[in-house]
Amino acid sequence: MPTYARADVVFERGEGPYLYATDGRRFLDFAAGVAVNALGHAHPYLVEKLTEQAKKLWHTSNLFRVAGQESLGKRLTEATFADTVFFTNSGAEAWECGAKAVRKYHYDSGNPQKNRIITFEQAFHGRTLGAISAAKQEKLVHGFDPLLDGFDQVPFGDLDAVRAAITPQTGGICVEPIQGEGGIRAGSVEFLRGLRALCDEHGLLLFLDEIQCGMGRTGKLFAHEWAGITPDVMCVAKGIGGGFPLGACLATERAASGMTAGTHGSTYGGNPLATAVGNAVLDVVLAPGFLDNVQQTSAYMRDRLEELVAKYPSLFLELRGQGLMLGLRLGQPVGDVVAKLRANGLLSVPAGDNVVRLLPPLNIGEAEVNEAVGILDRTAQECVG
Repeated sequence: MPTYARADVVFERGEGPYLYATDGRRFLDFAAGVAVNALGHAHPYLVEKLTEQAKKLWHTSNLFRVAGQESLGKRLTEATFADTVFFTNSGAEAWECGAKAVRKYHYDSGNPQKNRIITFEQAFHGRTLGAISAAKQEKLVHGFDPLLDGFDQVPFGDLDAVRAAITPQTGGICVEPIQGEGGIRAGSVEFLRGLRALCDEHGLLLFLDEIQCGMGRTGKLFAHEWAGITPDVMCVAKGIGGGFPLGACLATERAASGMTAGTHGSTYGGNPLATAVGNAVLDVVLAPGFLDNVQQTSAYMRDRLEELVAKYPSLFLELRGQGLMLGLRLGQPVGDVVAKLRANGLLSVPAGDNVVRLLPPLNIGEAEVNEAVGILDRTAQECVG
């Protein structure tokens, strides 16, 4: 179906942070498949582990125990707040599992009326009917009425609005610690801590969407760690599979208490291929020093981008984000700038609020940052004349 406005380029192979097109052009990839290729392209260790598993077993379904799923689930719970994990194929599925868990928790706790979830303006949780009903962005929902009920939306970052929106029917609060599609808008430490406090005060579940900002993207395994809080439920995907389709819904034992046998399922979710790659990604990301390097590289990249903001204030209006999830709000149409960057050899991602997202692989170094900044500088000269 013609649902994508695709760029006229076909890639035939990738190596680290670079992609090579069928016409011979090389691109520095600061899109990373929209924050998916966390370790770049054709990472030797990921290729090794995927190939190793592919020679043994591809799929059995969740009618049976899956060894890789059990090991990956154990490692995720040991590294996070969670006690239990449900594996999916995508972020939207992980989000749906989380939304169901919130509702089922209250139902089984004797409060079936607590079935509404507070969400935020400019949010993005996926493209299912449930996810677009929660986000309510016009570009997502146009033509797909009637939307699903159960979601009450407030401005992002506004604790007073959240407090005012809580009713006896509220069961949870769902938020991205850093909005990706919404324009790389980061929730402050105070905001995230305030949401946790409101949930505790009113008996609500805090449901975090770390599909884009998780898995090391901000320099910690998950973005909420910077605020020193823990959620009750969290959906993750994108970087968790390093390019292989994989998602997960993590939860505390209490929050997931309603998700009993038969209440939810997935044919492909957490199959041997996906979990082999997921385990390999964790091997790399949790290795000593890896996240420290992400923090160091991101600090360097932020400094270099701030120089561009100062140099081209009419084009680069503002630098946003955290870690290697950065965005530049532009003074010219983002689609035009993204196209010019691509023509000059740098891949990026447009976002809401006229922001260009820079989402490089987490294992880049200063050399790749300098190369990207050079292309941004050259492109800025073309844009401003």
